[in-house]
Amino acid sequence: MLCIIIYTFEKITCPRCFSTDIYRFGKNNFGIQKYQCKHCKRQFTLEKPISKSKDYPKCPICQKATYIWHKYDTYLHFKCGNRKCNYSFKLPIEFDPKLIKSFNFKTKMSFKRFRHPANIMLLALTLYYDGNSSTRAIKRILKAIYNLNVSHVTIWNWTKSFVGWFNYISNKIIPFLNFNSDEWHADETYVKVKGVDYYLWILLDSETRFIISFVLSPSRGSTPAYQLFKNAISLTRASPAMIITDNWDSYNQATALNYPNSVHHKYSAFSDDLNNNFIESFNKTFKAWYKTKKGFKNFESAIALITTFIYHYNFLHEHSSLNNLTPAMVAGLNYSTKDIKNWMLFKKNYLGNLYLSCNFLICIFIKFYLY
Repeated sequence: MLCIIIYTFEKITCPRCFSTDIYRFGKNNFGIQKYQCKHCKRQFTLEKPISKSKDYPKCPICQKATYIWHKYDTYLHFKCGNRKCNYSFKLPIEFDPKLIKSFNFKTKMSFKRFRHPANIMLLALTLYYDGNSSTRAIKRILKAIYNLNVSHVTIWNWTKSFVGWFNYISNKIIPFLNFNSDEWHADETYVKVKGVDYYLWILLDSETRFIISFVLSPSRGSTPAYQLFKNAISLTRASPAMIITDNWDSYNQATALNYPNSVHHKYSAFSDDLNNNFIESFNKTFKAWYKTKKGFKNFESAIALITTFIYHYNFLHEHSSLNNLTPAMVAGLNYSTKDIKNWMLFKKNYLGNLYLSCNFLICIFIKFYLY
């Protein structure tokens, strides 16, 4: 039996002018054959285009697809693809923790194996961070009072030896303090790091005068401002009713994305009812201490010294405007004058409001790491 196979070819027509005078016109990015009409010059394909699926959010107004309109370091600006809608909205970029550089401070967790006793070292730290004394001046004070020959280099090493310990204690206590006040204040001030201008961003609670977070950055853009509020969110779930800043534009998106339910108020003059006098008072205290240091040698040293200074300011420095209480005491932390002299505070029972001094904290750390 003879089988005859007949092939039928369907003529390709132009979708615009329906002409059959068509020729091939290369391939597109997905490898699909393209055609072009000789009459109207229309280019088309016979197969449906392959679209790469993107996990972009839908438009909250019309539920249509969206696209990235603008891409910034801290957030993405989406816009609806429907021209009748054209709604735009912003979403923050979630940082990958693996990509964030963290500082592993070389720190001491006890006062063992030091040549000098703990009370001498803590006195030197108090003179350095509270008395605004230089290391050479502290050396002369220890020689005059205790007849101790301590090198100013040794005192300088003491100022950075326990920064990891202080940072650990602070991060453990802050989540349990009360910062649900009406106002938070944010501001930035410049410092010198190896002769280069850096900006210290500060977030302060108005009722307790507590420094909630800080960021040291060479930039004055929106990225460090965004990170300032992001650090506060990671430490405490409190949300203020109002965030007060100056007229710097970097705070606009940072406050809107991190605290959308808080009112962002920009003050115009210090004589206004709502101003930044509280945080300017901190800047004055910080600059008085900073001037004796004549700048920082490197970025790591600046982070270590500023971390210890803020720890002293929050937990050890008694404020006359707070009835000679520390900001941590006003925020709900209970501890004695002896604990302040010891420089170390640790919360033992989060439900019972019990705290331990540094002597017990050393035992806890040794027991934890050995067993």
